[in-house]
Amino acid sequence: MKLLDKLERKFGRHAIPNLMRYVVMLYVIGLVIGTIAPGLYYTVFSLDFDMVKRGQVWRLITFIIPNVSIYDILFVALSAYLYYMIGNALERAWGSFRFNVYFFSGIIFNLLASFITYLLSGISVTPSLDYVYGTMFFAFAALYPNTQFLIYFLIPVKVKYLAWIDAAFYIVSIIQHIAARDYYAIIPIVVSMANFLIFFFATRNYRRISPKEFERKARFRRQMNAGRKTGNTTTQRGHTVITRHKCAVCGRTELDDDQLEFRFCSKCDGNYEYCMEHLFTHEHVKK
Repeated sequence: MKLLDKLERKFGRHAIPNLMRYVVMLYVIGLVIGTIAPGLYYTVFSLDFDMVKRGQVWRLITFIIPNVSIYDILFVALSAYLYYMIGNALERAWGSFRFNVYFFSGIIFNLLASFITYLLSGISVTPSLDYVYGTMFFAFAALYPNTQFLIYFLIPVKVKYLAWIDAAFYIVSIIQHIAARDYYAIIPIVVSMANFLIFFFATRNYRRISPKEFERKARFRRQMNAGRKTGNTTTQRGHTVITRHKCAVCGRTELDDDQLEFRFCSKCDGNYEYCMEHLFTHEHVKK
């Protein structure tokens, strides 16, 4: 997407790095507010266009604070961890600017959906950011379809299957709302999915045209040199071969499967590289 490339060259320096860290902070703020003053969210922070017209314009921003309480702490902790992991993976793949655009465009689209609902019905509905996080999950599944999640911490399931199940739930939800003639409830679902479809499929080949291609090539050369120095080798047809990538857990390389993707772990002490299957499940190396 040439427009996005131009925007990145012009405004990329203003992108917020580690955006999901601040999203987790919002969860903490919401948890504190919901525990200390449960009704404060609706009276001060929730999206209410009638109150916005009276001058409470901060509601156009503060509605993104999650409305949770201490009773939801387990759910909040799991959700925050999952979204943090997925968001960081997307930011590493796309870069801070593109991830910022994707995340904030999802919020803006949900805000527009609520505004359209208000214009048509006169009712202010605070948009659920669950749809924004849902589109993040779809983007993650599209980028890393074979990554496995442990359901109930026991059952390994590839993320692509979970994404299809999630999409089926969205479709069923749309059908149910249509059957109940609750057409307004469809708007945020459709708008959120449109954000994913437009952004992801329009930029799926961004690596070929991104200005970050030069940085990627430089990093690739550094990895090649590091591999030669650290014994990044494997045996291929009886010969010792220097590989570009090698998982520190399972030992697989790009020679085992050319579809494998590898990433370095920023939390490990040293240059430890992992395949996507073990990137999020390995134990961090600390010296």
